[in-house]
Amino acid sequence: MRNKEFVRYGLISLFIALCCIVTLWQVNITAGFISIPFFIILLVTFVMFTAKRYKKIKELSDYLAAVYSGQSAMDIRDNTEGELSILKSDIYKMTLMLSEQSELLKRDKQYLSDTLYNISHQLKTPLTSMFVMTDLLSDPNLPRDQHEVFLGNILNQLKRIEWLVTSLLKLSKIDAQAVTFKKETVAIEELLKKALAPLLITIELKSQQLMIEGNKSITVSIDKNWTIEALLNILKNCIEHTPPNGSIKIQCEESPLYTKIAIQDNGVGISKEDIPHIFERFYKGKNAGADSIGIGLAMSKSILQSQSADVSVESEVGAGTQFTIKFYKQII
Repeated sequence: MRNKEFVRYGLISLFIALCCIVTLWQVNITAGFISIPFFIILLVTFVMFTAKRYKKIKELSDYLAAVYSGQSAMDIRDNTEGELSILKSDIYKMTLMLSEQSELLKRDKQYLSDTLYNISHQLKTPLTSMFVMTDLLSDPNLPRDQHEVFLGNILNQLKRIEWLVTSLLKLSKIDAQAVTFKKETVAIEELLKKALAPLLITIELKSQQLMIEGNKSITVSIDKNWTIEALLNILKNCIEHTPPNGSIKIQCEESPLYTKIAIQDNGVGISKEDIPHIFERFYKGKNAGADSIGIGLAMSKSILQSQSADVSVESEVGAGTQFTIKFYKQII
């Protein structure tokens, strides 16, 4: 009775029923008496039906209140026909979607928190080191050779910070889908040549053997500059973890589904525990170098996946590692 809408409809129905009874009474007294129980039954039926309907609406209201308070979305759908059933289904879909979005927001928040922690950790070490060396450089009695060593170390730390910040900005742009990857047809030979160019001196200093096998004239449709950066990070990882006089082998293959580049080294390898996490940001495996930040492979994977490509890794400790890159072809 607290529902004004229900009371209004009830009073209107009662008024109509009384008007009908009075009209029938004036026409025929017997018909008037007979109509009274029928109208009573009609009013009772109306009240029961309306009460049941409002009860279902209240259940929906309680369900929304429960979801709003943080409870998980329960399946309230039914298999009956009618407007309420459609409303139940729509409300369930909406609450389920909102629940999924809330979960995604929680994950994003946690990811942001972890990322900020990792960034601060990566920056803290070189900054602390530079502060110490700057204090030492202020000593007027510091020998000349030590002065040059400290300046060299500061320069190296600054380069490390610059690379970290640049890489993070690139990753952020990829994550925000603010990067437009241009499609251009490029030969595998050109990609490998430009990716290897900054690494040739390191390969020579370590007396490593570089072998490129397969059909290097194969072409792929990708963004050349971004893909070169992805290949550079993977090749750099292989070279750094391969000892002097080791070997780096690159194989190029093509199939009806994809173009494959396999980069294999005979270095220290990756442990089984590290393999599932090797492409995670800021992850450093057991065999990672002291200067490793753990962001190069993560950026390579993001770049490749943004271009309908993929990268996987197979490795055995002491036997070497193989990265397999697949550029999938679009079949129209």
